[in-house]
Amino acid sequence: MNEDQIESTVERARERNIIIPTLEQQKNPELVPEVIKNKLKDIGLWDINSYNLFRITWKNEPVKQGGLYDGVNYMELPSELTGVDARIIALVGKWFPTGSHKVGATFGCLAPRLTTGQFDPTYQKSVWPSTGNYCRGGAYDADLLACDSVAILPEEMSQERFDWLSKVAGEVIATPGCESNVKEIFDKCWELKETRDDIVIFNQFDEFGNHLWHYEVTGAAMEEVLEKELTPNSNYSGVVLTSGSSGTMGCGDYLKEQFPTSKMAVGEALQCPTLLRNGYGGHRIEGIGDKHVPWIHNVRNTDMVIDIDDSNSMNLIRLFNEPAGQEYLEDQNVPTETIENLPQLGISSVANLTSAIKYAKHYELTEDDVVMTVFTDSMELYGTRLEEMREAHGEYSREDAIKDYHQFIQGVTTDNMEELTYYEKKRIHNLKYYTWIEQQGKDVEELDAQWYDWPNYWTEIHDQVNEIDRRIKEFNQRTGLMEKLREEG
Repeated sequence: MNEDQIESTVERARERNIIIPTLEQQKNPELVPEVIKNKLKDIGLWDINSYNLFRITWKNEPVKQGGLYDGVNYMELPSELTGVDARIIALVGKWFPTGSHKVGATFGCLAPRLTTGQFDPTYQKSVWPSTGNYCRGGAYDADLLACDSVAILPEEMSQERFDWLSKVAGEVIATPGCESNVKEIFDKCWELKETRDDIVIFNQFDEFGNHLWHYEVTGAAMEEVLEKELTPNSNYSGVVLTSGSSGTMGCGDYLKEQFPTSKMAVGEALQCPTLLRNGYGGHRIEGIGDKHVPWIHNVRNTDMVIDIDDSNSMNLIRLFNEPAGQEYLEDQNVPTETIENLPQLGISSVANLTSAIKYAKHYELTEDDVVMTVFTDSMELYGTRLEEMREAHGEYSREDAIKDYHQFIQGVTTDNMEELTYYEKKRIHNLKYYTWIEQQGKDVEELDAQWYDWPNYWTEIHDQVNEIDRRIKEFNQRTGLMEKLREEG
């Protein structure tokens, strides 16, 4: 706690009209005051407006302008598409500001620093190293919270990301390579640390605010969906998520507490099989980072590794979005509503879907079993990828659709996946040493605590939610803005 800095930040928030939501309000937006809801009716979903902090929730109305709240955004994928009997249900991230749930993860990192005086927005810049959506979410939240930002991401990420960031982030730094080149991002962070005294690094791969936001908010959203969808005869089997920063996997920790027999499976690109084979390489599933194990990955709580060939994702985004593909899906009796909603799956979302299908096939799940996953973002962020594929491979034909449907979704196989024994989990956990202890200077005693003091190490992190919310409420009381807003009506 830095009391002098808190007072300075309170004054800045008062000047900029910034009211900060609690995690409880983001989890249950029915608790958002009516005066805030009235303000939101005139604000667009992506607008740079501090009231949009109250739209960092899974429960936004699925509209681009003036929406309020309308339950968790999710969709179920029918067996006509997936080829499995199991019910695959996914939370939909498209209806967050910026079109991705990463605005929640970055809020979970920045808000606690501001409300405890650990970050000074008057001169410090927030640095968001990322393979894509995290730096977009960080730049957006920073703007809403009156903080300057620096976005770092690989140069081969989609042009849509760079175009948008150029308008929102104070600085944009492109590092060499693709989504697999995470070390190059880390190297740039070290360079900034050594040459500048005005920056604070919010590294999604080691920021527990990332994990904690998903534990509390995403986990609760999934539980709410399960309460609605489970029947007396059905069973929640587990959650399947591609790794990326491992932040979203925090929801798996939450769900295991509510459903102790459930599993958590982690996906990655087969072209960079770090978790499966200690491997390396480049791939095209934008939004997931590789060649290391994130510090915030609770490996001991992970039951399976599933590797996805990136050709699955790249071919399926064409099947799901090209007219010929959608027409063929209709011929295969995929419901029209499902076809219309498939553009809500971005590239990594398709990888999550494919991973969930592999999981369901491996365990021979039935129509009584439910598998959860997340659709992080939508094709709204990848239009140029479709254009590039048209230029490279020509127009998408019915023959292409037949091949992609039967090979890449109906024909998904159970190769390149592994159920993790105790020592397989420990092998993956031990990979953290080379990135985080040798390269990033973390404490080996803490690395050991993540494993040997399990689950207490992680429980202590999860138990911080109430304290964070208490600090946010105190901060808002000191600004006096909520009281003023209520008085104004």
